[in-house]
Amino acid sequence: MTTDKGWRQDNLSESLSDVARIKIDYSKPPWRRFLAFLGPGALVAVGYMDPGNWATSIAGGSAYGYTLLSMVLISSLMAIYLQALTARLGIATGRDLAQACRDHFSKPAAMALWISAEIAIIATDLAEVIGTAIALNLLFGLPLLIGVILTVADVLLILLLQNKGFRYVEALVITLIATIAVAFLFEMIFSKPELAPLLGGLVPSRQLLDPAVLYVGIGILGATVMPHNLYLHSAIVNTRGYDKSPAGKREAIKFATWDSSLALTFAFFINASILILAAAAFHFAGRTDIAEIQDAYKLLSPILGAGAASVLFAVALLASGQNSTLTGTLTGQIVMEGFVNIRLKPWVRRLVTRLIAIIPTVIVVMIYGEKGTGQLLILSQVILSMQLSFAVVPLMMFSGDKRKMGEFVINRFWKVVGWAITALIIGLNVFLLAQTFLEAEAVAGQSCADVRPFFSRGQRRRRRGSAGSAVDSSYQQRQIHHSTGPPRTPDSLQHELAVKQIEGFTVRGAIFYLRSLVAASVPPSAPSPTSRQTSSAPPRPPPPAAR
Repeated sequence: MTTDKGWRQDNLSESLSDVARIKIDYSKPPWRRFLAFLGPGALVAVGYMDPGNWATSIAGGSAYGYTLLSMVLISSLMAIYLQALTARLGIATGRDLAQACRDHFSKPAAMALWISAEIAIIATDLAEVIGTAIALNLLFGLPLLIGVILTVADVLLILLLQNKGFRYVEALVITLIATIAVAFLFEMIFSKPELAPLLGGLVPSRQLLDPAVLYVGIGILGATVMPHNLYLHSAIVNTRGYDKSPAGKREAIKFATWDSSLALTFAFFINASILILAAAAFHFAGRTDIAEIQDAYKLLSPILGAGAASVLFAVALLASGQNSTLTGTLTGQIVMEGFVNIRLKPWVRRLVTRLIAIIPTVIVVMIYGEKGTGQLLILSQVILSMQLSFAVVPLMMFSGDKRKMGEFVINRFWKVVGWAITALIIGLNVFLLAQTFLEAEAVAGQSCADVRPFFSRGQRRRRRGSAGSAVDSSYQQRQIHHSTGPPRTPDSLQHELAVKQIEGFTVRGAIFYLRSLVAASVPPSAPSPTSRQTSSAPPRPPPPAAR
């Protein structure tokens, strides 16, 4: 049965047409043919263990131990299902997801989806650049700015490997994944996690209903499933020269599903290992405040008592950043060719994608330093989370359309499962957006209340008359208010820490980051006398005189 009747136009171009197809020898036994299909799953799995995932797992493990292992498992199962659908779409129709969107939607809608996909790719490349630069800084002491600039060399490596053959790209990716696996195997040996609590963490518990824990869990879900992987997988499955008959496609779908499922299962163990390491090394040692990759690197060796622990951690981070670079640039080529049919030379396309990610990173490193790169890494995960729905919805539409998929359309049960996952993803993003705007509105109201007396006419006269003494007084009152506020309980501190650790991995991160910049530059109103009397802590010394 042909599937072309569901499409408006014939597919005149193949995905990654500059890549030589790997022939399948049908005279070999099935297990040998399956080996020929191994590889694309590894490229897809890379996106599920990128530096952005590291930060969420470190934050969750250090704050709540093994509790959030179940969320890592759930997000991995969702990823396995969605990637199986993309492989089915690519093989059954001969089109990648970008080409299918261009054919199905109107031109304005397709252009909007293209822009969304490009934003997701830039955000992915941003995380890879930052992760690689941090790893080079930790291993060799290179300044972050130099590390960011050096990542341009990745473009030349990808071009060289792809010209030699796609198998070379897959071999490098598998080698880097193996490096990550070996590093975390030794980390597990050094950290000695307890088996019973670890296995218990794989089962969802009532503790997940706690608002702070659930908030971190939502962040793990949002940082795991990557939108660019859906475009990538639907294209690279067609690098295999399988038989185009229904029987040949059916076998190709089966082998491609096995390949991606095995690779993503392996990625689950890597992500789980990061969380387990953070729990065993930090949480049970009383260090529940670890949320930054750099902090984890500095504390691993002292806490675990193994000098190699921190080095292995940084080596794994470097391998993760390099791996993600390979897949991110390939996805950029697939999306541009699929949505708008623009065919640039591979090195031009990769260089443009990398420069778009490097320019903001260089600016942030120059202005804000190490802390700025951490915030930028967080912002990249915010963007990826928000772009995911724009890739999942078209995928479900095409996979359940019999006119497009023919005999390979998914059945009713899997449609229900897929749309439930889609609804969950959309619901989480809508919920987080709503919460963000509500909190932003409250913050804006409070900021206006603080700014209004500062910029009133009377205040301006007083400041002019007292040569700045009013400003200094306001600043002193602000310092006293911060130091003499009501004491916070350990529970409230832990909740505040959890929110601080994970808020950046949702859409709230960008709002909170901008809010903190505004709050730092606007002197708030003076505290009430009551708030000062309720404190038992001594006030901080006054700030130095204004320059």
